[in-house]
Amino acid sequence: MEKIKNYIDQNKDRFIAELMEMLRIPSVSADSKYKADVLRTAEFVKKSLEAAGADKVELCHTSGHPIVYGEKIIDPALPTVIVYGHYDVQPPDPMELWDSPPFEPVIKDEKIYARGACDDKGQVFMHIKAFELMMKTNSLSCNVRFMIEGEEEVGSTNLGKWIHENKARLKGDVILISDTSIIANDIPSIDVGLRGLSYVEVEVTGPNRDLHSGVYGGAVANPITVLCEMIAKMKDENNHITIPGFYDDVLTLTQGERDELNKAPFSLDEYKKDLAVADVLGEKGYTTLERTGIRPTFELNGIWGGYIGEGAKTVLPGKAYAKISMRLVPNQGSDKITKLFADYFTSIAPSSVKVKVTPHHGGEPVVTPTDSIAFKAASNAMETTFGKKPIPTRGGGSIPIVALFEKELGLKSVLMGFGLDSDLIHSPNEHYGIFNFLKGIETIPLFFSNYAEMNSK
Repeated sequence: MEKIKNYIDQNKDRFIAELMEMLRIPSVSADSKYKADVLRTAEFVKKSLEAAGADKVELCHTSGHPIVYGEKIIDPALPTVIVYGHYDVQPPDPMELWDSPPFEPVIKDEKIYARGACDDKGQVFMHIKAFELMMKTNSLSCNVRFMIEGEEEVGSTNLGKWIHENKARLKGDVILISDTSIIANDIPSIDVGLRGLSYVEVEVTGPNRDLHSGVYGGAVANPITVLCEMIAKMKDENNHITIPGFYDDVLTLTQGERDELNKAPFSLDEYKKDLAVADVLGEKGYTTLERTGIRPTFELNGIWGGYIGEGAKTVLPGKAYAKISMRLVPNQGSDKITKLFADYFTSIAPSSVKVKVTPHHGGEPVVTPTDSIAFKAASNAMETTFGKKPIPTRGGGSIPIVALFEKELGLKSVLMGFGLDSDLIHSPNEHYGIFNFLKGIETIPLFFSNYAEMNSK
C-alpha cells in the first residue's frame, strides 16, 4: 500500500496534467463534425497505453469510431482482467450554461471542470495510470486487456460486431468498468445493477409546409400541439406508463429487497436542495431511490418544431419532433419495448397528422452478482482505500455493453466507479474531483492484487 501511495504522490501532478490534455480534445461521437477529434482522442489513449507499458496496442477501426485495444499478459496461468471504458463524450450543449468552456479544462475547488471529466475520460485515465503504477512498481498481479471504445454515448454501435469477431483475443475472467458513481466521498459503493435503455426519435407531420397561423390556425392540426397531447397520454395521474404491455416483464422486487435498497444513505431534503426543486415527482408508491434504480421510466429528452428564433413569427409548423428515452429494468427487453412504444404512439395519433418513429439505440438491463470473487476483490479494495465497506447499489443509468459482454464473452462485470451523482455528467459544468481521480488510481491496483490472491486459493 505504501508503494502505491508513494508513486501517486510523486506523479499526481503529471497524472492531472495528462488528463487535462485529453479533456481538451472534443471527442463528441454524436456529431460528425467532431470525427477528427474523436480519432485524435483514440490516438491519445493509444499513446498513453503504450507509455504505461501495454503490448500490442492498436486502433481497431470500425465503420464508426475506433476501439483502442492493448494488453499485458505476464503469465497465461494467471487470471485476466478486461478493462472497458469509453473515450467519447456527450455533446456540450447548451454552451451558454457553462461557467468555463467545456473543452478548456479548469480546476476549481479541487475539481476538474470539462466535458468528459468524469464520464468517462477521467475514469478511463485512472485505469491507465493505475496500470502504469503497477508496471513501474513491478506489482502487476494479473493479466490485463484494455478495450476502450469511442461510441458508448451513441449506443456502442460497432462494439458488438467487433467483440464477436475478436473473441479469441478477448479471453478473460472478468470485465472491470469504471463508468459509475459512489454515494459520497466518505460513503463508498459499488453498482450491482443497471437499467436498460430504449431511445427513439418521433416525427409528427401535419400540413405539407409551415402555414400562417392566422389564416390556417384553428382549422388545421398543429403538429406541436398534437405531439404534446400524444406525449401527455404516455403517463397517467400516478406517473404510471400507459403503453400496453410495458410492465409485463418487469421483475418486481420483494418488500425485503426494497427495504434493503432504501437503507442506502439518502436525504430527500438535500436532494431537493441540490436540484433547486420544491418537491420530487415520480411513479406513485415508490421512493426516490426505487424510482431511479429499480423502476422503468419514460422521459422526454428534447422537443422542437416551428419558430424558436428571436422575436415573433406567427407560424403553424408543418412538423414537430421529440427525442424520448425509456429506462428499463430486469426482465424487460429493449427491442420489445421499442416496438410496444412505436405501436402505441402510432395508434393514438389523430388522422390529421402522420407519425414516424425512428429507433436510435438500446441496451439491456443487468444485475451483477455480489457473491463472486471479483465483487469481493473490488469490495475489499475499496474498503482498504476508503476505510469503509462499500454499499451495493442499483444504478439508474445504462451501460448497454455489460449485457453484451455476458452474451458474447460469457463474462460478468464489476462496476467499480468513482464519480459522484453531483458531477453533472451529461450537463453543463461537468466535473470530477481530484480526490476521486486519485482514489481510483489507488484502489484499482488493490483490486488486481485481491483478485489474483483470491483466485489462487
